[in-house]
This record gives sequence, structure tokens and C-alpha cells, in this order.
Amino acid sequence: MLTGPIFGREALTIPRQFKHYLLRAGYVALLFVLVYTTRQATIGFQDVQNLGDVARFGSLIFQVLAFVQLALVLFFALLFTAGNIAQEKDRQTLILLLMTDLRNRELVLGKLGASLLTVCVLLAVSTPVFVGVHLLGGVSLEQIGWALALCTATAFAAGSWGGLVAFWREKTFQTLAISVLGLVLFIGLSETVVRVAGVDSAIGQCAAVLNPFRSLTKILYPFAGTAAGTSSSTALVAVLSLFGVAAVLSGVTILRLRVWNPNRSVFIPDQTDLTQSEAASKSRTRAIWSNPIIWREIRTRAYGRKIVLIKLAYLALAAFLGYSLIGSSHKADILGAISPVGAGFVGLGVLSLMLINAQAVTAFTSERDGKTLELLLVTDVTAKEFIFGKLGGIVYNSKELIVVPLLLMGYFGFQGAVPSFSSETFFYEILGFLVLAAFAAMLGMHSGICYDNSRAAIANSLGTVFFLCIGIFIFMVLVVETRSSFMLQVQSFFLFIGVGSIGLYASLTKKNPSGALLLTAFMLPFLTFYAITEFLLGGSLGVFLCVASSYGFGVLAMLIPAISDFDVALGRTSFDG
Repeated sequence: MLTGPIFGREALTIPRQFKHYLLRAGYVALLFVLVYTTRQATIGFQDVQNLGDVARFGSLIFQVLAFVQLALVLFFALLFTAGNIAQEKDRQTLILLLMTDLRNRELVLGKLGASLLTVCVLLAVSTPVFVGVHLLGGVSLEQIGWALALCTATAFAAGSWGGLVAFWREKTFQTLAISVLGLVLFIGLSETVVRVAGVDSAIGQCAAVLNPFRSLTKILYPFAGTAAGTSSSTALVAVLSLFGVAAVLSGVTILRLRVWNPNRSVFIPDQTDLTQSEAASKSRTRAIWSNPIIWREIRTRAYGRKIVLIKLAYLALAAFLGYSLIGSSHKADILGAISPVGAGFVGLGVLSLMLINAQAVTAFTSERDGKTLELLLVTDVTAKEFIFGKLGGIVYNSKELIVVPLLLMGYFGFQGAVPSFSSETFFYEILGFLVLAAFAAMLGMHSGICYDNSRAAIANSLGTVFFLCIGIFIFMVLVVETRSSFMLQVQSFFLFIGVGSIGLYASLTKKNPSGALLLTAFMLPFLTFYAITEFLLGGSLGVFLCVASSYGFGVLAMLIPAISDFDVALGRTSFDG
């Protein structure tokens, strides 16, 4: 009754699709692979007969699964909601919805519910996995219930924020960038308030319940910070607070829906209403470069008027991070190999890669949804001009996202805040980060070309980058856990790598498989695994060579078909014979 026919249609049509069942089964299989990998990495082939060891393993598995699921829910709830609404705007179908008798409440809540339907289904199918972990011991059903409730509340809060931004902004890149930056700033500010005000103060406690990761930590460690012999695994306040945030954000969106939409740019004034001076200014022309694609990307407002504000928000976040790292410990106390400054650089670098990838994929999908791609294809613009023009515009508009993390790392490194820092390692970091930025940009373009549906292209592109980042983090944690018996458990890592390779292959070869993409899918995870182990052993050149060769080859594997067989990549033609 609250969501209206939009959610009803989604609930009826999604179960008819084969990929819906494939996604449900694949997610459960991924959780079991993660359980098996963790088991082999910590226990191996030993026969465990002590119930205490089994319970400790169950507690560890619950911690890993809970943190991974919360991160996935937070990211994909935001991405699905923002991408779903942005696609309606790009295709100009939102105006048609506004012309119907749908109420604001039905439109906003319907889109929110339809976008979160997949996320909620995955949470439901993960419940038996968590209950199975309970059979091992070390975790109670109360902890499992509160962890799932926290994930659900987090999904609605993140989805409501993504919906607010998507209904507010017009450009897809603006929607994705503001959504991601807003989420990072929200979690960062809440954690800062906790640290400044103190976790025991009233302000600190209010800020702590708004950080889902801190609330999940309280569920995982119920005896921490409590009196001896007592435990507190409840997250009722956090769950209600996050649902309250979702209600407030959705309420604002409902009230402002028809104020923000349709945008005033939809109403084109008649030329007879213009004064002579205005008509003269409208008739002015500008010199276009030899490559009109890169000219449009650089010299026009192709990504909206608010792109400057997005960059300012990113710079403010980087400045805040840099200020908070002043005076931090110089020891590599994170996983025994990363200093706080290094962790800050990694976090800011991952955010930059996500934004670069978002701009790259929306640079292509916006052309298709705006019905301008077909117009470009019938002009004399070549495929090489189109692809390199788009990539050049992405690099130009993302220059701050590339330079700022490197400047931050260079400053703290030469100040002596990073162990084993030298001019050589900094040179490797610069080249390695540039290769990763090129991979993120080319992956976005590749996904935009391969997927006809803009929402699927955005989800596939950003999801691939996100899974690569979270997979690397999980690998580092497990490798650190098995330092003493790494060679005995190496086969479990190979299983995890193999599953990742299959997923990457399915992502890269959606429409146009090739031998180069096949080699990329199976080479990249293995070389990344080697780079992680080499990094934990203190290497630098080997890490750089692995990153540069694997991700650089991936860039070429996606770039060459895009410029040589552009029509084939788009599905407009095919090879005979």
C-alpha cells in the first residue's frame, strides 16, 4: 500500500528472470567458498577434536562473513538505488511517471523498495548460512539476528540517501559521486565525533550508533566494554537510528520530489521570447578541436554544473584525512605491514578509483541514454577518436583524484611517517597507481560498451572494482593469519583465486569474449595474489611489476578491441564465418 505499483511490478517481474536465481545461488556459494578458504587458512587439514577450537573457528567465520556482508549491503544498496533512478532520468521516463496519478510517496518508496529488493533477498538467503555457523559454536542466535537486522537497516539508510541524491541531481556521474562521497563523509564524521567527544559521552554514543561498522563490532564482541560476566550484543538503538535516518531522508525526498523534478532545463524557451542581445549570445559559436569528443569532455559542462562542488568535497575529505594523520604512529601496526598513513592513502586511493570508474562508465551510458550515441556513430568521428577522446576527458576531469592521493603519500613519506619509504618506492607507487587508474577508467568504458542496460553497466563496472578491493583486503587478512603455515594452506587460496577469476571472466566477457580477456581474467587474480604476498614480505619492485603487468595487460585487452572493432563491440555487426 505504501510503495504502490512500482514495487509491485518489480516484485512480479524479477522472479521470472533466470539471473535472479543464479544470483541467489551464486551469493550463497560465494559465502561457502569464503568459509572454506578461512577454514583452510586457519586450520588446514588437521583433525580438530577440541570443541573450544571449533567454537573459536565459528566465531572467526561469523566475524568475516558479517563484515563482508555489511560492506556489500552498504555499497550495493546505495549503488542500486542511485543507478535505478538515474537511469529513469537519463532515459527521460521519470517525466512520464510524474505525469501519472502516482503520489510522491508511491514514487519514492516504490523506487526505493524496487532497488532494495535484490539486496533484501540476498540477506534472506544468507540467513541459513549464518545459522549453520551457529552450529559450530562461538556465536549465538541473538548475535546473528542483530547482525542481519543491522544489515537491513543499513541497506535502507544507504538506499534512502542514494534515492535522495538521484532525485535531486540530473547527471548520473553527479549522482554516483555525491552518493559515494556523502556516505564516506558521514561515516568519517561520525567516527571523528566519537573520537573527539569520547565514546562514553552522550554525543559520542549518538554518533557511534550511526556508524554501522562500529555497531557491528559491538555485536561481534559483546563482552567488550561491559562489566565482568555481562554481555551486550543488542543493536536495537543502532537499528532504530538507521531506520530513522532512512525515514528522514525518504521524507525529504517525498516533500521535494516535484520541486526538483522535472528540471528547469526541460523547458526550452521560445526564440521569439529572447531579446536581441540574448539571441546574439545564443548564436555565438566556439572553435572546436580536431577531436570533437575530447573538446566536449573538457570545454563543455558535459557532467553538469556541480562537478566543481564534487571536487571541492573530495579535496575537503583529503585535507581532513591528512590533518587527522598528522602525529599518527609510524609503525606498521595494521595487519603488521601497513602504517596508518599507508592505510589512509589506500582508502583515499580506492575512493579515487571508484569515482574514476563511475565517471568512465557514465561517460558512455549517458550518450546511449541521451540518444546521442547513434548520432555520433553516423558522423565521421572514428572509433579511435571516440574512445581516446572519452578517455582523455576522463583523465582531465579526474586529475585531482589522481594527483591528491600521491601528493598526500609523498608528503608523509618524505616526512618519515611511512616505514621503508624511499624515492624508489614512491616512484613505484606513482606508476602503479597510474596503471590502476587507467584500468578503472578502461573498465568503465568497457562495461558501458558491453552492457546495453545502463543500470547493469554501472553495477557491473563499480561492482568489479569493489570486489577486487574487498577481495584483496580479505586475502591480506587471511595471509597474515597463516604466516606460520602458508605453504600448507596455499591450495585454499588457489580455490578462492579460481572463483574470483571465473567471476572476473564473466564480467569482462559479457558480450564479446576474446582470448586476451580470458587471459586477463585468469592472470590478474593470481598476479595480484603474488603481489600481496611479496608486499607482506617487504618487497617493492616485484609488487610493482605484478601490478603493472597484470592490470596494464587488462587495459590493453579492453582497449584494442574497442578501437579496432568498435561496431562489433557494440553489437552493431559481427564477423562472418
